[in-house]
Amino acid sequence: MPTYSYKCTVCDTAFDIQQSFTDASLTECPTCEGKLRKLFSAVGVTFNGSGFYRNDSRKAEKSPAKKSEKPVSSSSTAAPSGGASSGASAAS
Repeated sequence: MPTYSYKCTVCDTAFDIQQSFTDASLTECPTCEGKLRKLFSAVGVTFNGSGFYRNDSRKAEKSPAKKSEKPVSSSSTAAPSGGASSGASAAS
């Protein structure tokens, strides 16, 4: 059940009460029988799990980066056949 905050306009008494969504709002102060106002405040929300962050939906961009690494490794295998000094370092 949600918790609602009320404050009296006459005596400034403030209190919180748990009410169902279907319950009517309180209108009378329990202390002085004055008029009550419902207080509204910011709600803290935390998004946990996958799908809430920008990078969660960007997995398709990570796979092309791996493809760009493959040509680099294939060019390194071509380098030892091109020169004797690089071939000697590849043998050791």
